[in-house]
Amino acid sequence: MFHLFLRGGPVMWPILIASLAALTVVIERIIFLIRQKRSRCPETIEKIFSEVEKEKIEEAMRIGEGSKDFVAVTLIYGLRHRHEAFSNALLQAANKELKRFNRGLPLLDTIITLAPLLGLFGTVTGMIQAFGLLGGKELEAPTAITGGIAEALIATAYGLLTAIVALIPFNYLNARLEEARHEIEDATTHLELLLLKQDKDL
Repeated sequence: MFHLFLRGGPVMWPILIASLAALTVVIERIIFLIRQKRSRCPETIEKIFSEVEKEKIEEAMRIGEGSKDFVAVTLIYGLRHRHEAFSNALLQAANKELKRFNRGLPLLDTIITLAPLLGLFGTVTGMIQAFGLLGGKELEAPTAITGGIAEALIATAYGLLTAIVALIPFNYLNARLEEARHEIEDATTHLELLLLKQDKDL
């Protein structure tokens, strides 16, 4: 495997760096999602809604205080600012939580695009080397020409492999981001409706 890597030419090193960066992001994101899953507490969110429905806002805030559930954090931030710009406060809190889910994804997306391009660059340089030998004395050594072509193909293969392997966790992480977005949207909409109902009853 390492022999093939070396035959791929200098462009293999940037591809390797991109692969390691992608691996680092994926591991960090998996750890983050595991921690988020452990901190989820649907019961706390239901209790917050229940207290808000009873018009016990302070009690709802007390219940949600200290919770690490990202939905609860968003709701409590909104309740703290309910007398000011309530909708903006909810939006600000939601964006802050979603940024945590989105961290690392732009880099992973860049690597998915960049790795095949690096492989293509290796293809071009390898073919230039191979065809450059056709007009010289090196033509007597066919392995020099085939070596250049091999360099081109190896670089392309590694670039594509990096992108393909990174694409799977990228799509998974994007799906978790969208899932979190929908959960926050559903919860904040429900909270706004509860408070709106109370305002109408006054």
